Amino acid sequence: MSTTTITSTTPAPAPTGVINAGRTTATAGRVLRQLRHDPRTIALMIVVPCVMLILLRYVFDASPRTFDNIGASLLGIFPLITMFLVTSIATLRERTSGTLERLLAMPLGKADLIAGYALAFGALAIVQSALATGLALWVLGLDVTGSAWLLLLVALLDALLGTALGLFVSAFAASEFQAVQFMPAVIFPQLLLCGLFTPRSDMHPVLTGISDVLPMSYAVDGMNQVLHHTDMTATFVRDVLIVAGCALLVLVLGAATLRRRTA
Repeated sequence: MSTTTITSTTPAPAPTGVINAGRTTATAGRVLRQLRHDPRTIALMIVVPCVMLILLRYVFDASPRTFDNIGASLLGIFPLITMFLVTSIATLRERTSGTLERLLAMPLGKADLIAGYALAFGALAIVQSALATGLALWVLGLDVTGSAWLLLLVALLDALLGTALGLFVSAFAASEFQAVQFMPAVIFPQLLLCGLFTPRSDMHPVLTGISDVLPMSYAVDGMNQVLHHTDMTATFVRDVLIVAGCALLVLVLGAATLRRRTA
């Protein structure tokens, strides 16, 4: 009598925490193809920050120096806000539609998935930051003492931080409206305490202490370092490392929110 061996065709899940380059780039490609058919989202990411900078420039038309003082800071804040909105809503759609659950049923690790999303939105963040920085410097006449490349670096890291925050908060929203509601909780306090409106040292000591642990504070500090110093300072390096570290930490937390449902 012959014995028949039945082999399960269920794909084995990928090892947790191990990133596969092929699966990651495939995920990023899928997200970019979806975004290509959504012109409103692309406009929000690419066009809106540039339009906001143009409006800001001509709001202070009679005082160009004021634009120089706050324009650099907002050059980092605008990409962070728009990437937060777009990423949180886009990822929430995939969560609520069951797309993420189906993907996790395949041999696709959580690290591959989060890295793929970060790669896709990060590519758009590069385009967004480059356009906004070029517009501010060479069209709107933003006057900075430091290198334009350092300004672009901080703007890009801010956009990536917004992407990471959007991926993370999408796990706690049940609808797109709830995802937008996270903005007052996640973004607005940082906006008020980051030093944009008044130096952080002039705030109440309690608020100064809170601002010291908020990543947007270091994003604004980094922009101000480029605004006032010709060379890369130790403070600038600290600010850049903190913003990048916060983005990486939030991405790891975002991966932890993904759950693979089993039968």
